Amino acid sequence: MAFNKESNGGTFGFAIALVIVVGVVLAILSIELKPQKDQNSKVKKQMEILSAFMDLNKEGISRKNAEEEFKKYVQLEDAVVLDMNGNKVEGANAFDVNIQEEYKDKNKKEKDKRFPLFVAEKDGKKLFVIPVVGKGLWGPIWGNICLDEDMSTIVGASFGHKGETPGLGAEIGQKFFIDRWIGESITDENGEFLKFEIVKDNSGNAKPQKVDGITGGTITSKGVEEMANRCLSIYAIYFKQLKNQQ
Repeated sequence: MAFNKESNGGTFGFAIALVIVVGVVLAILSIELKPQKDQNSKVKKQMEILSAFMDLNKEGISRKNAEEEFKKYVQLEDAVVLDMNGNKVEGANAFDVNIQEEYKDKNKKEKDKRFPLFVAEKDGKKLFVIPVVGKGLWGPIWGNICLDEDMSTIVGASFGHKGETPGLGAEIGQKFFIDRWIGESITDENGEFLKFEIVKDNSGNAKPQKVDGITGGTITSKGVEEMANRCLSIYAIYFKQLKNQQ
């Protein structure tokens, strides 16, 4: 019996065959490209961590040499993973923890979420890099905040976003906003966490723990505030324990 291409059955059959072929091709491409995709994600993460305490362009760091430079400054053997109570999680690999996935996973209980802490060294100083993640006006926001060796003073930061409005919320990634965090402390003299507040942009006159926001980017600025307070408070507990042990 001849196959009738003009029939409904023929049309559906062709469509099903096409879907199967396309699905197989996409699956093969996904498998073959996975190593490259994983490598790109790894390098992107390394560059984001490095950007918390150095100017990548000034230092000549790009995707081509990011891995080599990362090894120079960041000691992964000293990195730790914390639980929500600021306690160290034994046997966990800090670099493998994806804080964005941890944050987005609504099925994951708070007690099971993990928070990586990276240790770096630059110009003879020990630095602590804290990844942070939150939500802006239109999508995810994230970043890395670098503390001085006193485990409290912010000496660097980098922020990223997805879908924020250019000229408004997207400005969280600009140097002028990041500079407003430099010199702030996340804890008081007793090691207790100091909560931050993003205030209306007033050209750098904000008081301690009150960081100038972005004009017209109120919701994203408040997203950064929530992100910083939620994440940094966990690390403050760990640093207090660490100082008490010294």
